[in-house]
Amino acid sequence: MELTKKTHACVRFRKDGQTLVIDPGLFSEEDAAVGADAILVTHEHMDHFDEQRLRSGMEANPAAEIWTLASVAEQISAAFPGRVHTVGEGDTFTAAGFDIEVHGQLHAVIHPDIPRITNVGYLLDGAVFHPGDALTVPEGRSVDTLLLPVHAPWNKVAEVIDYVREVAPRRAIDIHDSLLQDHARPVYDSMIDKLGGSDHGRLAPGTTTELG
Repeated sequence: MELTKKTHACVRFRKDGQTLVIDPGLFSEEDAAVGADAILVTHEHMDHFDEQRLRSGMEANPAAEIWTLASVAEQISAAFPGRVHTVGEGDTFTAAGFDIEVHGQLHAVIHPDIPRITNVGYLLDGAVFHPGDALTVPEGRSVDTLLLPVHAPWNKVAEVIDYVREVAPRRAIDIHDSLLQDHARPVYDSMIDKLGGSDHGRLAPGTTTELG
């Protein structure tokens, strides 16, 4: 499995000649979903779900399909009849050759005065987990690679560190990081490296790595 980090929370996976993209949002590259055989969206916030980026991917590949929760599906299903699938916690499916499990129900708390929306995370091939905007722990599952939402209005570094400890992946790779200033990155890196208990790293947008 090959992982390519895109800007912010978007990642691309390639395996056996097929491509799967998660969360091509407004902060991601305009062509983030182009070339995808399958697209997964964790929730409706604009930095994870951008309709124009989805349209670009779906129009570039007439066989491409989307899997997402109801709040996103209802916004785009009419444009792509039969190609948008609604999923929720506990569901399993296969997309672009990947076996996928759905974990989680709600977005993390941003502030008590802001209503929580739905959010799901995706576990790929029982090994790689993208939690969206939540600190979801896939119950009963061992995670090899955790895509770690390292910086957001809804989290603080203590919670990020404790999340890595609780999931206990072999490695954690930063996502949700485009609001983090470059001069702050070494501070976050140092604390997560020392206290998280897992191999931790980050990739520049456009960088590709092999996942064992």
